[in-house]
Amino acid sequence: MSSTETVVIIGGAIVGSCTALFLRELGFMGRIRVVERDPTYARSSTALSAASIRSQFGCPVNVRMSLFGTEFLRSIKRRFGDDADIGFVERGYLILGTPDVAPLWKEGVAMQRQAGAEVDLLTPSDALTRFPWLNLEGLGVATYGVRNEGWFDAWSLLQLVRRGARQHDVEYIEAEATGIDTANGRVTIVRLSDGTSIPADWCVNAAGPSSGALMRRFGLDLPVEPRKRTVFSIRAPLDGRGVPMVFDTSGFWIRPEGEGFITGIAPPADADPDATGDFEPAHELLEALLWPALAHRIPALEQLRVERAWAGHYEMNTLDHNGVIGPHDALPNLILATGFSGHGVQHAPATGRGVAEWILHGAYQSLDLSPLGHARIRSGTPLHETVVY
Repeated sequence: MSSTETVVIIGGAIVGSCTALFLRELGFMGRIRVVERDPTYARSSTALSAASIRSQFGCPVNVRMSLFGTEFLRSIKRRFGDDADIGFVERGYLILGTPDVAPLWKEGVAMQRQAGAEVDLLTPSDALTRFPWLNLEGLGVATYGVRNEGWFDAWSLLQLVRRGARQHDVEYIEAEATGIDTANGRVTIVRLSDGTSIPADWCVNAAGPSSGALMRRFGLDLPVEPRKRTVFSIRAPLDGRGVPMVFDTSGFWIRPEGEGFITGIAPPADADPDATGDFEPAHELLEALLWPALAHRIPALEQLRVERAWAGHYEMNTLDHNGVIGPHDALPNLILATGFSGHGVQHAPATGRGVAEWILHGAYQSLDLSPLGHARIRSGTPLHETVVY
């Protein structure tokens, strides 16, 4: 790896910044330039996310990425100093299922355990014993992450990673990538909105919800689109100290936050369009879907007060709800790091390390991310992630 090479990373939120940091940590000596159109990150998916991490996934590679992510979160003070704090609360996810999925979930837990996760398979009565505020109606099975799950402050994490990258001579550029030049089947130039051009030996697309649109500007296809998700901050007569992150059969999620809770639910699929430019909270979801589901599953939440609401975007991979990581098959020095469909923040450390390994060695050294490669996108062969909310 020449010390004269330049890596251009498009997108300076948590995935792009983790990539820059790991490039330096793993020994890249060349120039690293991160192109970020909004240095305030006001509408960044990282800043607006629910900032949680879980080991309960349907694909083994995602389980292993989360386990590394948890290890990364635990190492924050060692990496960034004793004053580094992301408020990591290690408390499991309680995922609730209907009776018809119980046999499949038993297989899923076996896979998760084989991949290194610590997950309990619970009967409804087991769940009620641990969490007596639950209503068991319609439940047939539950799973709970005993370790390596929880939540944290994503904004603080981003600031720490960016600071670490800058301290290692990573340059952040305020601009928007508008195009690329290629020669001999490789990216050679990244063109910016201010009219400048950056020579590139490597180009990383870590543009999050904008990554599909970015690829179209490059004349390439990628099935990644922004989807709006609304988060409601609520108060309710329920002691949150023993409440985990809950995923319900109805599709809602809820977890403690401060003195109250944050919660949300996805809109119906036929009312979930490309959300480019739309950050208006979908208040109608509360009355129509969320509140009735909350009150049914957790009766104490029948009485709640909404304190505020906000909307953010995540990048939905419309093929299979899974990340796309690794080289583009037509341009091998164009590296993809996007499409995570709601689990990008928790998988950013593993993604950043994997992309850095690929750039430095031409192969993954620690965790094989090849199942998430671009080949399945080109062939239309999905690797479905089934545990998505």
